[in-house]
Amino acid sequence: MRILLLGKIGQLGWELQRSLAPLGPLTALDYPEIDLLHLDSLSPKIEVSRPQVIINATAYTAVDRAESEADVAHAINAAAPGWLAHKAAELGAAFIHYSTDYVFDGELGRPYVEADPPNPLGVYGQSKLEGERLVQAAGGAYLILRTSWVYSLRRASFVTKVLEWAHQNSTLRLVTDQVSNPTWARMLAEVTAQLLAATHPDLPGWGRARRGLYHLAGDGYASRKEWAEAVLALDPHPHEQTVTEILPALTSEFPAPAQRPLFSALDCARFSQTFGLQLPDWRQALKLAMEVEG
Repeated sequence: MRILLLGKIGQLGWELQRSLAPLGPLTALDYPEIDLLHLDSLSPKIEVSRPQVIINATAYTAVDRAESEADVAHAINAAAPGWLAHKAAELGAAFIHYSTDYVFDGELGRPYVEADPPNPLGVYGQSKLEGERLVQAAGGAYLILRTSWVYSLRRASFVTKVLEWAHQNSTLRLVTDQVSNPTWARMLAEVTAQLLAATHPDLPGWGRARRGLYHLAGDGYASRKEWAEAVLALDPHPHEQTVTEILPALTSEFPAPAQRPLFSALDCARFSQTFGLQLPDWRQALKLAMEVEG
């Protein structure tokens, strides 16, 4: 299976490069080898690898900065995935793309299923939703995997920030009204690889039969405060913590350029029922992440 991975240095892309390697020849690219703001320059790099699968792990994820860089956010999160999906269909390759819980407004009060209508609150979510729609419009054998609260300990993430804060402060204030599924990047990459391994050799036919939009995130959900408390309980260097108190707070107490969805947890039952795979409980995955990467 010849695989082309775009976005190899991000926290998910780094894990994908390692999880996908056993499946066959893997070409992994990132900026400056590729520039998603100049899509025409991508064609030769894509065609030379003759991919059977194109995986797009690139994204513009600066949620607040997107409010003032809407053009760049839409170019990377919408125009580029749409173009790549068309290119994949043209080459007869399957296309996998990752999206986000930020396509929802967080007001439903229960975990979102794929059929729930999206209503993004900011530019980042709007750009990711537009990307989903452009990928769908391209047809072909595609999968869009919506995920949430992706983290690793290799790159800056909520988990690494919590550890840093706890090693520098005596009191932390963390929000209780933002709730979603913490998702370890390694587990997301591993399930992607297992998904592809199960489809070979009839990848395009299989992809067209099961193509669509799926939710794929850590099992269960938590608030930011609950997540942080779990991180600190599993800290491999607890003796370095200076924090003695974790106080509850509300999102409204931390003004930011972009509005966040509050309850944006994802229901991943459709993915599990379709593919026979699921991510483990978020607490179990966090324990493994802290043991491996801590």
